[in-house]
Amino acid sequence: MVPFRFAVQLSKAASGGAWRDTARKVEGLGYSTLFVPDHFGDQYGPLVALTVAAEATTDLRVGSLVLGNDYRHPVVLAKEVATLDLLSEGRVEFGLGAGWMTSDYEQSGIAHDSPGTRIERMEESLAIMKALWSEGRATLAGKHYTVTEAVGTPSPHQRPHPPIIIGGGGQRVLTFAGREADIVGINPNLAAGYIGPEVAANALVEFYRQRVEWIRAAAGDRFDQLELQILTFLVQVVPNGREVLEQMAPIFSTTPEAMAEIPIALVGTVDEIVETLQRRREELGFSYMVIQEAELDAFAPVVARLTGT
Repeated sequence: MVPFRFAVQLSKAASGGAWRDTARKVEGLGYSTLFVPDHFGDQYGPLVALTVAAEATTDLRVGSLVLGNDYRHPVVLAKEVATLDLLSEGRVEFGLGAGWMTSDYEQSGIAHDSPGTRIERMEESLAIMKALWSEGRATLAGKHYTVTEAVGTPSPHQRPHPPIIIGGGGQRVLTFAGREADIVGINPNLAAGYIGPEVAANALVEFYRQRVEWIRAAAGDRFDQLELQILTFLVQVVPNGREVLEQMAPIFSTTPEAMAEIPIALVGTVDEIVETLQRRREELGFSYMVIQEAELDAFAPVVARLTGT
């Protein structure tokens, strides 16, 4: 089985010094990676924030979870990511998504095309970036991008390129991820464009089993080398986990027993969460867990117990 590792998703801090201190704390507590999302709301710009976090630390990996493909041209983005990977001496994890949050498009005026069109554009974009990183040049006459002998300099430190994360909850994007990614982020289906009841309705474990099968079918022989990643939204290290599950179950229109199996949730004592994670990895292959900043300290004993095992 793929060894466990853990990451923290952060959006901002009170100051530059606080951001650097938090990055060092994430590293000191044994987390593998600091991730930054990519939205136009109240958060730092991800590429600059990741650069500062990398500079403030020694071994901490930094990554985007995930960059919206529509927000940057692939030739521009490939150069920025390669530069960060080179200067951090190979600590970048490159997450790319097709874009999903309706408000991002409304605020920016960027065209909000259909999900199929956005995924198709992301597929072309990643092909361009992979060529720039691994071959040093890219030429593509696609439906969405046309690049001619684009030069891929500098070359990233990691060869042939930084680990690629593709995440999603629908069959098409997870099939693409199974073929092209090194790390697959498995999410609820976000086609609604916002976090609402539709997301809760498809967060139950049976939907995740189906998503894993889509990835497995697309990945073929390389499936066992993939890291399957879960971004969590409900993590509570508490002695009374049953009470928390009983309170949360109605939001997901389910029972406390089914709530305990939802992959985006981890509730219970350290021992109980360790057991849950080991069972989920054995049954579904989930090995790479991402928590939110609020749980950074409380979750650290789980990180210490399971990292690398």
